[in-house]
Amino acid sequence: MDHYEQLRRILDKHLAGAPPSKKFDKILRILFTPEEVKVALALVFTPTPVDEIAAKAGVSVAEASALCESMANKGIVFSRDKDGIMGYSLLPTIPGVFEFPFMKGGGEPVHKELGKLWEEYHRECMGNSFAGKPTPLTRVVPIEKAIDARVEVLPFEVISEMLDRNDTYALANCACRVSVGACDRPRDVCLVFDKTGRYLIDRGLAKEITKKEALEVVRRAEESGLVHTTNNSQDRLNLICNCCPCCCTILRGLTQLKNPNSFAVSRWHSQVDADLCNGCGICEDERCPVSAIKVRESVAVVDPERCIGCGLCVTTCDVEAVHMVPRQHAPDPPRTITEMALKIATEKGKVEDFTKLMKR
Repeated sequence: MDHYEQLRRILDKHLAGAPPSKKFDKILRILFTPEEVKVALALVFTPTPVDEIAAKAGVSVAEASALCESMANKGIVFSRDKDGIMGYSLLPTIPGVFEFPFMKGGGEPVHKELGKLWEEYHRECMGNSFAGKPTPLTRVVPIEKAIDARVEVLPFEVISEMLDRNDTYALANCACRVSVGACDRPRDVCLVFDKTGRYLIDRGLAKEITKKEALEVVRRAEESGLVHTTNNSQDRLNLICNCCPCCCTILRGLTQLKNPNSFAVSRWHSQVDADLCNGCGICEDERCPVSAIKVRESVAVVDPERCIGCGLCVTTCDVEAVHMVPRQHAPDPPRTITEMALKIATEKGKVEDFTKLMKR
């Protein structure tokens, strides 16, 4: 079997998937040289020392090290220095192999070619592969100031509180807007934390910032009408994607592919006080990313089933007619990332394969 097809089959066993496609075969051949793909086949999804990789790949330690370093610098495999020993592991398609090569900002002919291929692959099958069955990998986080302080707010819904649990903050360009380029919203708003953030910083794919600066990025994204999304668990933030509905993989799963399991909506939805609303239309025309608000007879009306609970409509209502209310019977995210992964793997029938790929 072709080495690239072997790698695709391994990546497809991850929760995000990598369904067969001529588009993805081309992507892999652009990203991985023939020498690199042979070594990549010796990796799993947890960091492995170079000597073990070399033995498994049948190459020298020096060659394995050089090839792993090359792949890590390109953002197509993960690397981690633990106690002075460098380890390397595979990255999933999303977030990983797709996003990281674009995080410096793109601009080269190869990025244009990759962007076109990823866009076609997303529409063909990758967008639905990434979605949940039904539990998604990602969820919407509401704008903090949009939530009524008089109503109980859970810790995982408060970005400023969750950021206290992180120790490394990395800022990179949004790969989706770099690769698709369908709007002029800010690109430098992708936040990645802790181990993955450190990897991106060390490889020059992101810059290190402080928590205070991360909160400023969040505020800037909100002002620009971007939706906060993160991993679908309660324990900690792995990333914060600030998404638009025209470029971003996560939101486009719903806006373009019409897949209701593309991401988990927040525990809130917006509601309009008809007595206060002046029918200005800003919420409908400029803020709602999923067309959940319509102005009818000079009053905005929200479809709570369509609303994703981002809170963007609340923060620009000058007459304070829009507010957030809790959804009835809204399920909480899985408690931990591990619990989330096991749940998704079970739903997608990948428990055995995924467990094997996480082990050395």
